[in-house]
Amino acid sequence: MKKEEIKELSIPELRAQIEASEKAYRELKVAHAISPIDNPAKITKDRREIARMKTVLRQKEIEAQKAEKANPSNV
Repeated sequence: MKKEEIKELSIPELRAQIEASEKAYRELKVAHAISPIDNPAKITKDRREIARMKTVLRQKEIEAQKAEKANPSNV
């Protein structure tokens, strides 16, 4: 997934994507521990992609907090 594609996702979509990617990453690590996988560089690539998604998620959360402080609702 490219950086631009990650930035287009909403916060709930990002959380779901991170959860799915982390699950696949854990399964890949276990599979590699049992028997070597064809492309071990995929482990590093997946780990970095998860980190990118978490970074974008955190940026969006901070933006949402700033927007909420700037425009408090009267609830």
